[in-house]
Amino acid sequence: MKSLYRLQAIVVKELTQLKRDRMTFGMVIMIPLIQLMLFGFAINTNIRDIPVGVVDQSQTALSRVLVQTITATQVVEFTEHFYDIEAAHAAIARGEVRAVLVIPQDVSQRLVRHKTVGLGTPPSSDEETSRPVAQWIVDGSDTMVAAAIKGLRAMPLTELLGMPANRMTPTFEVALFYNPEQRTAVNIVPGLVGVILTMTMIMFTSAAIVRERERGNLEMLITTPIRSIELMLGKIIPYMFIGILQVIIILGLGYSVFNVPINGSLLQLAGATLLFIMASLTLGLVISTIAKSQLQSMQMTIFVLLPSILLSGFMFPYEGMPIEAQYIAEALPATHFMRLIRGVVLRDVEIIDMTYDVTWLAIFTVIGLIVASMRFKKNLG
Repeated sequence: MKSLYRLQAIVVKELTQLKRDRMTFGMVIMIPLIQLMLFGFAINTNIRDIPVGVVDQSQTALSRVLVQTITATQVVEFTEHFYDIEAAHAAIARGEVRAVLVIPQDVSQRLVRHKTVGLGTPPSSDEETSRPVAQWIVDGSDTMVAAAIKGLRAMPLTELLGMPANRMTPTFEVALFYNPEQRTAVNIVPGLVGVILTMTMIMFTSAAIVRERERGNLEMLITTPIRSIELMLGKIIPYMFIGILQVIIILGLGYSVFNVPINGSLLQLAGATLLFIMASLTLGLVISTIAKSQLQSMQMTIFVLLPSILLSGFMFPYEGMPIEAQYIAEALPATHFMRLIRGVVLRDVEIIDMTYDVTWLAIFTVIGLIVASMRFKKNLG
């Protein structure tokens, strides 16, 4: 009986401590709740409204009906119109659209020929019946997006022409850029850089100030003339080198083991990576000024890490998320870095052509440093 009383006393003590530790208690509730909401609402493998463009070389009523028919599938949304294929290629490289539909000048003749063959008129040649009606140029680096667009090869055209699906059904030609073999590793390896840097960089600095407080080193800092902003910068600079080393290891192994190419400039890659490393480190510093213990800082890091993995476009396409989840994703540094590193590594894009993501990371870093410096107080409290 005495043993049970002692056990009861320990259980009551632990429950009381948990009740007093509001941060831990909140994480116990929030982490499963966030996971449920993310997987239940935000994560959707049934992709809709993929942003695409069109190059309409025909400029006829039939070509416009064709675009409207494809739009009605809700798989894609035509957000851009280009006058030539070169401009379309550049937009795909910059990530402005995920694919472009090229409608040739003779699209009417091609559709009519397929319809007459489908109604029983014998084809004049096998080449004539096999000619595609139009062409999709697709960013194949995201295999899920590419698969969704490849599913549009014939379905809209059979509906448009009132034809049964058969061997004479007109189809789109699909040209896959950047990953024609549709290898998953090509998309995963660059994205993995963002996930690992998010996890390690935030984890390193999220405990930086808390660790100084727990070890009693803040007493020494109080007696020094160091400023808050100098302390913040001193905390993040050493970890920048660790982050660069991690990037070299990941991309090096990705190239040698999985044959993932690095098509862009290493200088462009270094610039984008340093921006993201600094943004992640400053986010960790902000967490460190909020947390009261290293355990709390670890819990808050997990709180940031889960959305960064699930909403950044690493595992699931950004276009498949509801608009509310996209707003949350835009607030995460990982989302912007996913676009940058995949653009540089896979599509050979210069970061100056992705000014939105570069500017966002730079502003986030500056604001993060200012907030962390303002919240840091050189005292034992």
